[in-house]
Amino acid sequence: MTLDIITNPLLEGVPHGFFTRRGGASSGVFSGLNCGYGSSDQKDIVTINRSRVAGILGVGTDHLVGVHQVHSAEAVNMTEPVTPSPRADALVTATDGIALSILTADCQPVLFADTKARVIGAAHAGWKGALNGVLEATVAQMEALGATRGNITAVIGPSISQPNYEVGPEFRDAFINADPRFDRFFLQGKADRFHFDLPGFGLFQLKQSGVGAAAWTHHCTYADPKRFYSYRRSVHEKQADYGRLIAAIRLGATAV
Repeated sequence: MTLDIITNPLLEGVPHGFFTRRGGASSGVFSGLNCGYGSSDQKDIVTINRSRVAGILGVGTDHLVGVHQVHSAEAVNMTEPVTPSPRADALVTATDGIALSILTADCQPVLFADTKARVIGAAHAGWKGALNGVLEATVAQMEALGATRGNITAVIGPSISQPNYEVGPEFRDAFINADPRFDRFFLQGKADRFHFDLPGFGLFQLKQSGVGAAAWTHHCTYADPKRFYSYRRSVHEKQADYGRLIAAIRLGATAV
């Protein structure tokens, strides 16, 4: 089955994609393109799925690199595949021949590129990483490799949207205590519940970092089970596990 890949004009000329769950070899609750070894899916099936993604991006499976994601604000420079993967939530490179990848299932996958400096980045930005500065850390790491903030474009891929992201008052308090301006990203829900705008907050953080352009693809992972995995949906449906979506980018002259 053909893979279903979401791309964005802001990253034109740079091979990239936010891959949906369609077109993979996994079955059951993982049905589709589950690319997460951290799931309980069969490892050889996950490898098949990842090889399909690597093929689309024109690299070997071993050159589809990632990090051991820990909801941090750490960003690392990747010049070659490393085992074990570093504990971080963003990675950047100016090296040809490797593709940077991020796994998500509601959190924000964010892809970055400065085509003039030929520097790219990818970040996993859940609420904790975004609040603690993982997007700014990614931009700073790209800048260290020669990128210029005003030339960087960034795209947030499929993420949980505000109507489906219900949180408690202690969650909101963590943001308000960090900066009262962050209150704008919360809508009052039922009783003491709020709805948090994760991609809206991500766009705000990107703009604050000084990137030249930023966008969200406007796809909600929770709302579309046929295209996306969702951790929160799996919890609500009492499923034993959930698949992981992959977003990836590499240097190049031809878009996917």
